[in-house]
Amino acid sequence: MSKPTKYRFSFGPWNISEGADPFGPEVRKAYPHEKKYALYKQLGFDGVQFHDDDVVPGIDGLTPEQISKQAAKVKKILSNQGLVPEFVAPRLWFAPQTVDGGFTSNSAKDRRYALDRTKKSIDIARAIGSKATVLWLAREGTYIRESKNARVAYQRLLETVNAMLAHDKEIEVWIEPKPNEPTDQAYVPTIGHAIALAHASSDPSRVKGLIETAHALLAGLDPSDEMAFALAHDKLASVHLNDQNGLKYDQDKNFGSANLRAAFNQVRVLEEAGYGSRGEFVGLDVKTMRTQKGKCVTDHLKNSREIFLHLVQKVRSWDRKLERQFIDARDYEALELAVMKHIMGVK
Repeated sequence: MSKPTKYRFSFGPWNISEGADPFGPEVRKAYPHEKKYALYKQLGFDGVQFHDDDVVPGIDGLTPEQISKQAAKVKKILSNQGLVPEFVAPRLWFAPQTVDGGFTSNSAKDRRYALDRTKKSIDIARAIGSKATVLWLAREGTYIRESKNARVAYQRLLETVNAMLAHDKEIEVWIEPKPNEPTDQAYVPTIGHAIALAHASSDPSRVKGLIETAHALLAGLDPSDEMAFALAHDKLASVHLNDQNGLKYDQDKNFGSANLRAAFNQVRVLEEAGYGSRGEFVGLDVKTMRTQKGKCVTDHLKNSREIFLHLVQKVRSWDRKLERQFIDARDYEALELAVMKHIMGVK
């Protein structure tokens, strides 16, 4: 029997937030990224998720030499803290050039900007010691379907992935699907769409998926099934665990806080597939409640990690013989009760 996986955890510096939302201002003072990195290890995290401008603020106004110098500075900080850069993602949803999408924009000039920015992001990833970049296709969609040719849009997305692979012969492209927000309806809304793009690409071995719990729930899907689908195709590069209360805006609630049984099944799927045994991170993407006071609020990260590890023990202590007995008898009522009692700690 193989040794149990020892999980490694990651989060992005934006998870320690100032508490702003679309309907109100910041409620906590900003905490510099440089100080955040010093908190990772004491919270039990080894990996850092990055946007390109988390590494290099003001990236669009800098020369290649300035970008390289800032990336080297961050690489040194990470090394001093014993941290691993998990990935770098291009932030393509704030720039005025991407208001109607980047890669799928109707403007050729804006499409060039999106690809150029993405190539810079890849270069930054390599400069700080990461071989992965994440594509969250935030504005790659429409508010009205007649505004774009969807067939052409998907062709452009494939061309983009291939251009990224050609730009760097070692980089991996991790596609993070989401069905909506900020667009009304997004292209590549599920992991199935992402994996289809991967297999159509010029190097499928380097194109994988990143599944966020809340994004799957927003699509009306079971996150554990989405993870299982990617794992069955050896395409699950990473996960962003959190939770979601219904089909609304992306909430990034603490993992397991709204759907504990769904969280149990996500952990079960990852554990049974040996996820993490090749060094994959368990990533968190969680935001603390706006009402939480403090200069630097981190309990949401610590708590989500604790819930994950508690559910790992629940999965490992689950009675597999009893499970098989109920499955063979097709007694799913008994199986469901046994699962619920196990999660609740009831004998």
